[in-house]
Amino acid sequence: MSRSLSKGPSVAPKLLQKIANKKPADAGVIKTWYRASEISPEMVGFKFGVHNGREHIEVLITEEMVGHRLGEFSQTRKFVRHGGKMQKELEQKKKESEIAAAQSAKAVTTDKK
Repeated sequence: MSRSLSKGPSVAPKLLQKIANKKPADAGVIKTWYRASEISPEMVGFKFGVHNGREHIEVLITEEMVGHRLGEFSQTRKFVRHGGKMQKELEQKKKESEIAAAQSAKAVTTDKK
């Protein structure tokens, strides 16, 4: 989604109207569906509720985000996790070792009393 430098950034005009003459502390969360809008320097400090298709994800704009798109900071897909049977077995072993360590620590404290 590159854009020619002569055309300038593609910022949604309605977003600029919403933040015009407002301070970041007073504005609250500004809900938007303009995921393709670029982040301009005027937006720094504001909180935007960027829609991901199901809900609005709250995004605090910082200086490092200038030039990126709003949609980059509101993921549309939920990462569950990798693995299957093998991953479950590893997690089960880890959980059992934590329980055993907790029980041994508890036994040591009761012996001291």
